[in-house]
Amino acid sequence: MSEGLIFDIKRYAINDGPGIRLVIFFKGCNLRCTWCHNPEGISGKVEKMFVPAKCINCGSCIVACPENAITLTPEGIFTDRDLCRICGKCADVCPAKAIEMSGKEMNVSDIMKIIEKERIFFDQSGGGVTFSGGEPLIHSGILIELLDECGRRGIHRAIDTAGDVNTGILLEVAKRTDLFLFDLKMMDSALHQKWTNVKNERILENLKTISEIGASIIIRIPLIGGVNDSDLNIEQTASFINDLPGEKKEVHLLPYHAIAQHKYQKLGKPDHFVKLKEPEKGRIEKAVSGFNEYGIKVTIGG
Repeated sequence: MSEGLIFDIKRYAINDGPGIRLVIFFKGCNLRCTWCHNPEGISGKVEKMFVPAKCINCGSCIVACPENAITLTPEGIFTDRDLCRICGKCADVCPAKAIEMSGKEMNVSDIMKIIEKERIFFDQSGGGVTFSGGEPLIHSGILIELLDECGRRGIHRAIDTAGDVNTGILLEVAKRTDLFLFDLKMMDSALHQKWTNVKNERILENLKTISEIGASIIIRIPLIGGVNDSDLNIEQTASFINDLPGEKKEVHLLPYHAIAQHKYQKLGKPDHFVKLKEPEKGRIEKAVSGFNEYGIKVTIGG
Protein backbone atom coordinates (compact mmCIF):
# COMPACT_ATOMS: atom_id res chain seq x y z
CA MET A 1 0.00 0.00 0.00
CA SER A 2 1.42 3.37 -1.06
CA GLU A 3 2.31 6.08 1.44
CA GLY A 4 2.42 9.86 1.11
CA LEU A 5 3.74 12.71 3.23
CA ILE A 6 0.81 14.79 4.51
CA PHE A 7 1.34 18.16 6.21
CA ASP A 8 -2.24 19.14 6.98
CA ILE A 9 -5.83 17.93 6.87
CA LYS A 10 -8.46 20.66 6.83
CA ARG A 11 -12.03 19.84 7.81
CA TYR A 12 -15.19 21.80 7.01
CA ALA A 13 -13.55 23.61 4.07
CA ILE A 14 -15.93 25.60 1.87
CA ASN A 15 -13.54 27.26 -0.61
CA ASP A 16 -11.95 24.22 -2.23
CA GLY A 17 -14.75 22.82 -4.33
CA PRO A 18 -18.52 22.39 -3.92
CA GLY A 19 -20.15 21.80 -0.54
CA ILE A 20 -18.36 21.06 2.71
CA ARG A 21 -15.03 19.41 2.02
CA LEU A 22 -12.10 17.64 3.59
CA VAL A 23 -8.82 18.94 2.16
CA ILE A 24 -5.77 16.66 2.22
CA PHE A 25 -2.49 18.57 1.84
CA PHE A 26 0.42 16.63 0.33
CA LYS A 27 3.92 17.82 1.22
CA GLY A 28 6.30 18.65 -1.60
CA CYS A 29 6.00 20.99 -4.57
CA ASN A 30 7.88 21.38 -7.86
CA LEU A 31 7.16 25.13 -8.03
CA ARG A 32 8.66 27.82 -5.84
CA CYS A 33 6.07 30.58 -6.01
CA THR A 34 7.36 33.73 -4.36
CA TRP A 35 3.92 34.38 -2.83
CA CYS A 36 3.35 30.82 -1.55
CA HIS A 37 0.97 30.85 1.44
CA ASN A 38 1.80 27.25 2.38
CA PRO A 39 5.61 27.29 2.64
CA GLU A 40 5.49 24.23 4.89
CA GLY A 41 4.21 22.36 1.84
CA ILE A 42 7.17 23.16 -0.42
CA SER A 43 9.78 20.73 0.89
CA GLY A 44 9.17 17.03 0.34
CA LYS A 45 10.69 16.25 3.74
CA VAL A 46 9.44 16.45 7.32
CA GLU A 47 10.23 19.85 8.84
CA LYS A 48 10.29 21.25 12.36
CA MET A 49 8.16 24.30 13.18
CA PHE A 50 8.56 26.39 16.33
CA VAL A 51 6.36 29.13 17.79
CA PRO A 52 8.36 31.11 20.39
CA ALA A 53 5.24 32.82 21.75
CA LYS A 54 3.86 29.45 22.88
CA CYS A 55 7.10 28.29 24.52
CA ILE A 56 7.07 28.18 28.35
CA ASN A 57 10.83 27.43 28.62
CA CYS A 58 10.17 24.23 30.56
CA GLY A 59 13.21 22.49 29.06
CA SER A 60 11.42 19.26 28.18
CA CYS A 61 12.63 19.46 24.59
CA ILE A 62 16.23 19.93 25.71
CA VAL A 63 16.12 16.75 27.77
CA ALA A 64 14.38 14.78 25.03
CA CYS A 65 16.72 15.73 22.17
CA PRO A 66 19.12 12.81 21.45
CA GLU A 67 21.43 15.04 19.40
CA ASN A 68 21.82 17.83 21.99
CA ALA A 69 20.65 20.20 19.28
CA ILE A 70 18.43 22.31 21.58
CA THR A 71 19.64 24.83 24.13
CA LEU A 72 18.06 27.50 26.31
CA THR A 73 19.50 30.96 25.60
CA PRO A 74 18.64 34.38 27.05
CA GLU A 75 16.45 34.84 23.96
CA GLY A 76 14.65 31.53 24.53
CA ILE A 77 14.84 28.04 23.06
CA PHE A 78 17.32 27.66 20.20
CA THR A 79 17.70 24.70 17.83
CA ASP A 80 20.97 24.09 16.01
CA ARG A 81 19.53 22.96 12.68
CA ASP A 82 22.87 21.46 11.64
CA LEU A 83 22.63 19.02 14.55
CA CYS A 84 18.87 18.46 14.45
CA ARG A 85 17.83 15.18 12.79
CA ILE A 86 14.10 15.99 12.67
CA CYS A 87 13.27 12.97 14.84
CA GLY A 88 10.28 14.73 16.41
CA LYS A 89 11.01 13.73 20.01
CA CYS A 90 11.02 17.38 21.09
CA ALA A 91 7.54 17.88 19.63
CA ASP A 92 6.32 14.71 21.36
CA VAL A 93 7.16 16.07 24.82
CA CYS A 94 6.36 19.78 24.34
CA PRO A 95 3.43 20.50 26.72
CA ALA A 96 2.64 23.86 25.12
CA LYS A 97 2.69 22.55 21.53
CA ALA A 98 5.24 25.21 20.68
CA ILE A 99 7.09 22.65 18.56
CA GLU A 100 5.33 20.89 15.69
CA MET A 101 6.53 18.50 13.02
CA SER A 102 5.23 19.37 9.58
CA GLY A 103 4.76 16.17 7.60
CA LYS A 104 3.50 12.71 8.49
CA GLU A 105 3.72 9.55 6.42
CA MET A 106 0.23 8.15 5.88
CA ASN A 107 -1.08 5.28 3.78
CA VAL A 108 -4.36 4.89 1.90
CA SER A 109 -6.02 3.10 4.80
CA ASP A 110 -5.02 5.87 7.26
CA ILE A 111 -6.42 8.58 5.02
CA MET A 112 -9.61 6.76 4.07
CA LYS A 113 -10.49 6.28 7.74
CA ILE A 114 -10.35 10.05 8.18
CA ILE A 115 -12.35 10.64 5.01
CA GLU A 116 -15.07 8.20 6.10
CA LYS A 117 -15.62 10.12 9.34
CA GLU A 118 -16.54 13.21 7.30
CA ARG A 119 -18.97 11.53 4.88
CA ILE A 120 -22.06 12.75 6.69
CA PHE A 121 -21.04 16.34 5.86
CA PHE A 122 -20.36 15.43 2.22
CA ASP A 123 -23.74 13.77 1.84
CA GLN A 124 -25.64 16.67 3.40
CA SER A 125 -23.86 19.45 1.49
CA GLY A 126 -22.86 17.92 -1.83
CA GLY A 127 -19.23 18.09 -0.76
CA GLY A 128 -16.32 15.70 -0.90
CA VAL A 129 -12.54 15.46 -0.74
CA THR A 130 -10.01 17.87 -2.25
CA PHE A 131 -6.41 16.78 -2.67
CA SER A 132 -4.08 19.77 -2.45
CA GLY A 133 -0.54 20.63 -1.42
CA GLY A 134 2.17 21.34 -2.18
CA GLU A 135 1.50 19.60 -5.46
CA PRO A 136 -0.62 16.45 -5.12
CA LEU A 137 0.19 15.18 -8.62
CA ILE A 138 3.84 14.52 -7.75
CA HIS A 139 2.44 11.92 -5.34
CA SER A 140 0.62 10.14 -8.17
CA GLY A 141 0.99 6.62 -6.77
CA ILE A 142 -0.95 7.11 -3.55
CA LEU A 143 -3.10 9.83 -5.12
CA ILE A 144 -4.48 7.46 -7.77
CA GLU A 145 -5.15 4.79 -5.13
CA LEU A 146 -7.05 7.34 -3.05
CA LEU A 147 -9.02 8.60 -6.03
CA ASP A 148 -9.97 5.03 -6.97
CA GLU A 149 -11.08 4.25 -3.42
CA CYS A 150 -13.10 7.46 -3.13
CA GLY A 151 -14.69 6.66 -6.48
CA ARG A 152 -15.74 3.19 -5.30
CA ARG A 153 -17.39 4.81 -2.28
CA GLY A 154 -19.17 7.49 -4.27
CA ILE A 155 -17.20 10.41 -2.79
CA HIS A 156 -16.74 13.55 -4.90
CA ARG A 157 -13.06 14.10 -5.79
CA ALA A 158 -11.31 17.40 -6.54
CA ILE A 159 -7.66 18.07 -7.34
CA ASP A 160 -5.96 21.41 -6.63
CA THR A 161 -2.95 21.54 -8.95
CA ALA A 162 -0.49 23.90 -10.60
CA GLY A 163 -0.40 21.54 -13.59
CA ASP A 164 3.38 21.25 -14.07
CA VAL A 165 3.48 17.46 -14.30
CA ASN A 166 3.88 14.71 -16.85
CA THR A 167 0.84 14.77 -19.13
CA GLY A 168 0.41 11.00 -18.89
CA ILE A 169 0.10 11.20 -15.12
CA LEU A 170 -2.36 14.10 -15.43
CA LEU A 171 -4.55 12.08 -17.82
CA GLU A 172 -4.55 9.07 -15.50
CA VAL A 173 -5.62 11.31 -12.64
CA ALA A 174 -8.25 12.98 -14.84
CA LYS A 175 -9.96 9.60 -15.37
CA ARG A 176 -10.57 9.50 -11.62
CA THR A 177 -11.29 13.16 -10.83
CA ASP A 178 -14.62 14.99 -10.71
CA LEU A 179 -13.19 18.52 -10.59
CA PHE A 180 -9.86 20.24 -11.19
CA LEU A 181 -8.99 23.45 -9.37
CA PHE A 182 -6.28 24.49 -11.82
CA ASP A 183 -3.89 27.28 -10.82
CA LEU A 184 -2.95 29.70 -13.59
CA LYS A 185 -0.32 32.22 -12.51
CA MET A 186 0.56 34.30 -15.56
CA MET A 187 0.95 33.99 -19.32
CA ASP A 188 4.50 35.26 -19.97
CA SER A 189 6.77 32.24 -19.55
CA ALA A 190 9.89 34.24 -18.62
CA LEU A 191 7.98 36.09 -15.90
CA HIS A 192 6.44 32.81 -14.77
CA GLN A 193 9.93 31.38 -14.33
CA LYS A 194 11.07 34.49 -12.47
CA TRP A 195 8.27 34.25 -9.91
CA THR A 196 7.76 30.46 -9.67
CA ASN A 197 11.11 29.01 -10.77
CA VAL A 198 9.54 27.11 -13.70
CA LYS A 199 8.38 28.04 -17.19
CA ASN A 200 4.71 27.66 -18.01
CA GLU A 201 4.57 25.96 -21.43
CA ARG A 202 3.79 22.51 -20.00
CA ILE A 203 1.23 24.00 -17.62
CA LEU A 204 -0.66 25.70 -20.44
CA GLU A 205 -0.54 22.59 -22.64
CA ASN A 206 -1.79 20.43 -19.78
CA LEU A 207 -4.70 22.79 -19.19
CA LYS A 208 -5.58 22.57 -22.89
CA THR A 209 -5.31 18.78 -22.78
CA ILE A 210 -7.70 18.22 -19.89
CA SER A 211 -10.06 20.78 -21.43
CA GLU A 212 -10.09 18.75 -24.66
CA ILE A 213 -11.19 15.58 -22.83
CA GLY A 214 -14.05 17.43 -21.15
CA ALA A 215 -12.70 17.60 -17.60
CA SER A 216 -14.59 19.82 -15.17
CA ILE A 217 -12.26 22.74 -14.39
CA ILE A 218 -12.29 25.86 -12.26
CA ILE A 219 -9.30 28.10 -12.95
CA ARG A 220 -7.81 29.77 -9.90
CA ILE A 221 -5.62 32.84 -10.34
CA PRO A 222 -3.62 34.31 -7.46
CA LEU A 223 -3.70 38.05 -8.07
CA ILE A 224 -0.56 39.83 -6.87
CA GLY A 225 0.03 43.56 -7.14
CA GLY A 226 2.81 44.42 -9.57
CA VAL A 227 3.30 40.76 -10.53
CA ASN A 228 0.36 39.53 -12.60
CA ASP A 229 -2.37 42.18 -12.25
CA SER A 230 -1.37 44.19 -15.32
CA ASP A 231 -3.86 44.92 -18.09
CA LEU A 232 -1.68 42.94 -20.50
CA ASN A 233 -1.57 39.78 -18.39
CA ILE A 234 -5.29 39.92 -17.64
CA GLU A 235 -6.08 40.33 -21.34
CA GLN A 236 -3.75 37.48 -22.36
CA THR A 237 -5.10 35.22 -19.61
CA ALA A 238 -8.75 35.93 -20.44
CA SER A 239 -8.09 35.33 -24.16
CA PHE A 240 -6.34 32.03 -23.42
CA ILE A 241 -9.14 30.82 -21.15
CA ASN A 242 -11.77 31.88 -23.66
CA ASP A 243 -10.07 29.79 -26.37
CA LEU A 244 -9.89 26.61 -24.28
CA PRO A 245 -11.90 23.68 -25.68
CA GLY A 246 -15.15 22.60 -24.07
CA GLU A 247 -17.44 24.54 -21.79
CA LYS A 248 -16.42 28.04 -20.78
CA LYS A 249 -14.36 27.88 -17.61
CA GLU A 250 -15.15 29.69 -14.38
CA VAL A 251 -12.38 31.79 -12.82
CA HIS A 252 -11.68 32.32 -9.13
CA LEU A 253 -9.47 35.34 -8.43
CA LEU A 254 -7.48 34.97 -5.21
CA PRO A 255 -6.13 38.39 -4.08
CA TYR A 256 -2.72 38.11 -2.40
CA HIS A 257 -2.36 38.71 1.34
CA ALA A 258 0.91 38.45 3.29
CA ILE A 259 -0.59 35.84 5.62
CA ALA A 260 2.30 33.37 5.33
CA GLN A 261 4.97 35.46 7.06
CA HIS A 262 4.43 33.76 10.43
CA LYS A 263 4.80 30.35 8.78
CA TYR A 264 8.28 31.21 7.51
CA GLN A 265 9.17 32.28 11.04
CA LYS A 266 7.86 28.98 12.43
CA LEU A 267 10.02 27.12 9.91
CA GLY A 268 13.08 29.09 10.99
CA LYS A 269 13.27 30.68 7.52
CA PRO A 270 12.22 34.30 8.05
CA ASP A 271 14.66 35.49 5.38
CA HIS A 272 12.84 33.37 2.77
CA PHE A 273 9.69 35.46 3.08
CA VAL A 274 9.23 38.10 0.37
CA LYS A 275 6.45 40.57 1.02
CA LEU A 276 4.62 41.44 -2.14
CA LYS A 277 1.88 43.97 -2.82
CA GLU A 278 -1.77 43.27 -2.25
CA PRO A 279 -3.69 44.17 -5.42
CA GLU A 280 -5.50 47.48 -5.21
CA LYS A 281 -9.30 47.39 -5.27
CA GLY A 282 -9.29 49.14 -8.61
CA ARG A 283 -6.99 46.51 -10.11
CA ILE A 284 -9.22 43.70 -8.85
CA GLU A 285 -12.26 45.39 -10.40
CA LYS A 286 -10.32 45.90 -13.65
CA ALA A 287 -9.38 42.23 -13.70
CA VAL A 288 -12.98 41.17 -13.18
CA SER A 289 -14.07 43.45 -16.03
CA GLY A 290 -11.36 42.02 -18.27
CA PHE A 291 -12.65 38.48 -17.81
CA ASN A 292 -16.29 39.52 -18.01
CA GLU A 293 -15.64 41.03 -21.44
CA TYR A 294 -14.98 37.49 -22.65
CA GLY A 295 -18.12 36.20 -20.94
CA ILE A 296 -16.08 34.48 -18.23
CA LYS A 297 -17.73 34.18 -14.83
CA VAL A 298 -15.46 35.46 -12.04
CA THR A 299 -15.62 34.85 -8.29
CA ILE A 300 -13.39 36.69 -5.82
CA GLY A 301 -11.97 34.03 -3.52
CA GLY A 302 -13.06 30.43 -3.62
